[in-house]
Amino acid sequence: TEFCANVEMCRLTEQVVFSDPYKVSQHNHWTSPYLDNDAEAIRNDNALKAEVAELKSKFCERGQALIHGDLHTSSIMLTQESTRVIDSEFAFYGPMGFDVGAFLGNLILAYFAQDGHADGVNDRKKYKEWILKTIEDTWNLFQKKFTALWNKHKDGSGEAYLPAIYNNPELLHLVQNKYIEDLFHDTLGFGAAKMIRRIVGVAHVEDFESISDASKRAKCERRALELAKLLLKERRKFQDIAEIVVAIRQVQE
Repeated sequence: TEFCANVEMCRLTEQVVFSDPYKVSQHNHWTSPYLDNDAEAIRNDNALKAEVAELKSKFCERGQALIHGDLHTSSIMLTQESTRVIDSEFAFYGPMGFDVGAFLGNLILAYFAQDGHADGVNDRKKYKEWILKTIEDTWNLFQKKFTALWNKHKDGSGEAYLPAIYNNPELLHLVQNKYIEDLFHDTLGFGAAKMIRRIVGVAHVEDFESISDASKRAKCERRALELAKLLLKERRKFQDIAEIVVAIRQVQE
C-alpha cells in the first residue's frame, strides 16, 4: 500500500510540476534575463493557474493505471528488438495521460530546440520532421493498442464497462471514444505542464541547455512556452494529434 501511493515522490512531482513554476520559488531558474518577463507572465496568468489546479487534482486523485511517473526520452532504452524503461522511482497508480503527456512533451521540447543547434552544415529540418512524425505516431499507436486491448478483454471479469450494460458495438464505440477523448485532453494538459516546468522550473532538458548562445536558447524556449500555454488553456478544443502537429508548426513559424 505504501508503494502504491509513493507519497513522498508524488509530493515532489506536485511541487515541481504543478506548484513551483506558478509562484516565486528558490528552485526555479530560466534563461535570464531573456525569459524574465515570460516567467513573470506565467506566475500572473490566472487562466493558466486554474487549468494547472485541475490537472494537479487529477494527478492526485485519478488512479487509472500503474504509471512510470517521470517518463521522458532519457528513461527509454531501445534496440531494434526491444524497448526498456528505467528509473521508475516515481511510479504510482495515477492518470495515464501523465506518462503519455510527459513523453510527448519531451519530444515537443526537442523539436523547438533544434533551431538552436542548426548551422550551415545541418539545418536540422529533416530531424524536426522526424520528431513531428514520432509525436503523431506515438499517440496514434497508443490509441490503437489501448483500444485493441479494451476490445480483447471487454467480456472479462472486473471490467469497468460491464458487458451486460455495454453490450452492443455502437454503445461500446461511444464510451470508448469518450474515454479516449478525455485521455487525449489529459495527455495534452500534463504534457504542457511538464514543458513549462522544464523551462522555468527546476530540472531542465539537455536539448535546450546545450544551446550555448543564451539569446538563441531563449528564443527557442519562448516558442515552446507559447505552445505549452496554448495546450494547457485550449486543450479541449483539439480533437486529434494531427491538430497538435499543425499547432506546433504554426508556433514555429
